[in-house]
Amino acid sequence: MHIEPAAIVPAEVTPSNISLSNALPVLLAAVLGLALIFAAGFAETHVLYNATHDARHSAGFPCH
Repeated sequence: MHIEPAAIVPAEVTPSNISLSNALPVLLAAVLGLALIFAAGFAETHVLYNATHDARHSAGFPCH
């Protein structure tokens, strides 16, 4: 006798089962990502270099 494994059916996403607590992390990640892209896009090159250089040193990575 052969028994088939139960199929895993994903839950249907409808507006009624999306809550703010489920969507909040996604929205916050999107806002943070857009802020980082915006800040990097308008920052001067030497400012970005100094920020990454200092981050490398604080993390213990050799950079030069």
